[in-house]
Amino acid sequence: MVSERSLEVLRVIVQDYVSSREPVGSKSIVERHSFGVSAATIRNDMALLEEEELIAAPHTSSGRIPTDKGYRLFVDQLSDLRPLSAAQRHAIETFLGQSADLDDVLSRTVRLLSQLTQQVALVQYPSLTRATVKHVELVRLSTHRLLSVLITDTGRVEQRVVDTTSEVTEESVADLRTVINATLVGLGMTDAAAAAGGLADAAPQQLAGVASVVAETLVEQVLANRADKLVMAGAANLVRTEEDFTGSIFPVLEAIEEQVVLLRLFGEMATDQHGVSASIGRENASFGLGETSVLSSSYLSAGSELARVGVLGPLRMDYSNNMAAVRAVARYLSRLLGEN
Repeated sequence: MVSERSLEVLRVIVQDYVSSREPVGSKSIVERHSFGVSAATIRNDMALLEEEELIAAPHTSSGRIPTDKGYRLFVDQLSDLRPLSAAQRHAIETFLGQSADLDDVLSRTVRLLSQLTQQVALVQYPSLTRATVKHVELVRLSTHRLLSVLITDTGRVEQRVVDTTSEVTEESVADLRTVINATLVGLGMTDAAAAAGGLADAAPQQLAGVASVVAETLVEQVLANRADKLVMAGAANLVRTEEDFTGSIFPVLEAIEEQVVLLRLFGEMATDQHGVSASIGRENASFGLGETSVLSSSYLSAGSELARVGVLGPLRMDYSNNMAAVRAVARYLSRLLGEN
């Protein structure tokens, strides 16, 4: 059984190792922290932690570093998260508030989160399982070219250029736009794809040829992003912490390129009392990420679809700060997308 003091010793070992990347010894703990006991007593606590496989000696006669199990206990014992500074909160609101659409929001999200945490940032697109068509905009670019813009109630925007063999006028485009929206708006993605196939019959006869070409494009747009996908930024941060990985870092880089794997990992993570999920070390081994930690939180899109945002990095990371950043960004995303 680990005592309260031993848990505190584990906490300072994690914090000191994260900040210095140097194994932590009993003497340095006594010098840096106010335990009010001797180095011999701290050594006894460290021996207990080692027996419980919460810390380990990387080298003979060295200090100790946390194990996967030690990091897990540390994260589980976090009573609170370090609040973000006013400057960090302002940066989130300012940077994300300038976004033009969902694609831009999520692109900005991962760039900002990777800067705040110095880790790889990941954000999952809201699922289109329950998304519906909100509007289709059809823009005449030239006499034989149109721009089709599909907008869902989750805020996702899909644009395609359509080349036509028949000449199109502003009036014919307006008529076709009316038919398309009357046919597709309010439908779910599967139903919208089926309905788009009948647009040529629903359009005025003189527009049937153009409507058929536009319909093919709309089917592609509706189905293009139906599967879940991720946006990622900050892979270079892994290279900066390469010494935290044994052997080569390339297997980790290869693993994070597999979106299906990361999405499956996101799906298996359980949220804690802070509203943040943590999957640490060996818990990620089946995904090829056994030397990493993944922190994530959920956000709500305008269509009330849950999706995940998070960070991935080495075991030696600032868990409190990173969890607070992930949670803050997720909450702001929910607020921002809920307003749109």
